[in-house]
Amino acid sequence: MFQNQIEKPVKRGALRSFLGCEYFILKRKLHWLFGIEKFAKIDKNILPSVSIIKHKSFLLRPLKNVDMILQYNKVENLKLAVQRLNGAVIKPNEVFSVWKIVGRTTKRKGYKQGLVLHNGQTSKGVGGGLCQLGNLLYWIFLHSPLTIKERWRHGFDVFPDINRKIPFACGATLSYNYIDLQVKNDTNQTFKIILWLDDQYLNGELLCSQELECDYEIFETDHSIQHQWWGGYSRHNRIWKRIINKKTKEEKIELVTENHAIMMYNPMIENN
Repeated sequence: MFQNQIEKPVKRGALRSFLGCEYFILKRKLHWLFGIEKFAKIDKNILPSVSIIKHKSFLLRPLKNVDMILQYNKVENLKLAVQRLNGAVIKPNEVFSVWKIVGRTTKRKGYKQGLVLHNGQTSKGVGGGLCQLGNLLYWIFLHSPLTIKERWRHGFDVFPDINRKIPFACGATLSYNYIDLQVKNDTNQTFKIILWLDDQYLNGELLCSQELECDYEIFETDHSIQHQWWGGYSRHNRIWKRIINKKTKEEKIELVTENHAIMMYNPMIENN
């Protein structure tokens, strides 16, 4: 059963939040410089031919009380990040890191003010909106034998579901550089990430150097909404991965994660 009680969130001061972020950014940079991991890079010459999974997500989604200019800016931010990430190759024993390849999102690089979430509230920040990229990549990686090494999720459910295609909380939030999405290739195959934008969607595809032995399915159980003692609501579920051997049809089920989020809207009002 779930541990359904969630403590009321504590708000921290702006200075403390800024200094804390810069500390963890520096700590991660030092790890990049002196750590032992070998990181994935862009390689246009390696062309795996087997498509493992394709996925896409709407670029523009009207959100309550959110200026659409932040959505349009998000698209521009995604274009810049996709240019850096498209063609990333993950060789055996390598680690793929979003921020190791994308780098810091700054005005100088062309990034604009996009939507960001902080302590459950919407605001704007340079490079905002890249969580959509993290969500897409995480969903793709779940449908592969790649090992999720680092993944962060929002502790808040900010917006009601709008045409949701995948289970709740199957995404990955991003914030330079210590809130990262990383996977490790523990197989003997080579994988390649293909990303592109069209008029409506952010698109992604994962390629492999050979046919995989298994198929992968992602599903949720135990979805619930709970009324907390301090007056708010929380949302919960479990995400599972079903691994099916293509030849023997044997199945194995693994728990991916257990999600608990504070809801920033009243689910009873929204449902009505």
